[in-house]
Amino acid sequence: MSPNEGGLWRRFSAGLARTASRLGDGIAHLGRRRLDKATLQTLEDLLIEADLGAATAEKIVAAVGKARPGHELDENEIKSLVAHEIETILAPAEKPFAVDPAKAPFIVLGVGVNGSGKTTTLGKLAAKLQASGDRVILAAADTFRAAAIEQLVLWGERVNAPVVAKAPGADPAGIAFEAIERARAEKIGVLLIDTAGRLQNKSALMDELSKINRVMKKLDETAPHAVLLVLDATVGQNAISQVDAFARTAGVTGIVLTKLDGTAKGGILVAIADRFGLPVHFVGVGEAVDDLAPFDARAFARAIVGLDESAPS
Repeated sequence: MSPNEGGLWRRFSAGLARTASRLGDGIAHLGRRRLDKATLQTLEDLLIEADLGAATAEKIVAAVGKARPGHELDENEIKSLVAHEIETILAPAEKPFAVDPAKAPFIVLGVGVNGSGKTTTLGKLAAKLQASGDRVILAAADTFRAAAIEQLVLWGERVNAPVVAKAPGADPAGIAFEAIERARAEKIGVLLIDTAGRLQNKSALMDELSKINRVMKKLDETAPHAVLLVLDATVGQNAISQVDAFARTAGVTGIVLTKLDGTAKGGILVAIADRFGLPVHFVGVGEAVDDLAPFDARAFARAIVGLDESAPS
């Protein structure tokens, strides 16, 4: 494991403490066991309890059973097999977020339910992009909540990025339009647009997101260039319905998992990767501006089963 992977493993392990305790301790309680039908059923139950979902758990256990059929294995050997299969599912999702400078302004739509950490994530992403040399402008198109507007303005001040914002109740599509025009006029390479997330009123949310897209396309028919869905890692299985809803209404291109804070139900990310096949770009591992870590499938898989970073694969 590289130093970078080791650092991510430690951060993911801290954030996945709840899941690792449930899954890792459950595997530890198996002791040295033969991979027979009873052991595999117990393992499947543990994976389901860790929020990986029934279908994904069944797939993992089937692969583990085929890897070492009938063999007697110790705790770390079982954890290694499970981690390998989880990594196999997560690996296709490990895709770094990239800005295409040829599409300047590169327009990123941030979507997700209220309370998921969407506004904070966009602020952190702005800091990360500016640190790498991109100029960023923010647009506060979640005009349903005054707090969201204020929060994005504060993030703009914090990372020294301009913010297009108006009073609560203003037209979100109009704000997006104005932000694109300003980005063009000031030759700013990346535009991050914060949007509302009122899933309790799906039809209104769909209409609002559709209008924003229509208005943006009047200026750039290829916009938005990325749609990032921000998911709260503490909500467990409810995240599945969120991915389904926003994938249909907003055309999600990538996922950011937030609030990996030790209480997280991180196994849900494995179920999401298995079911939807969407890229996972970042994981939020804390409140600091630099606590937006790139997703690493191997580090995440090992952390989720409580497998030490130094343990052999």
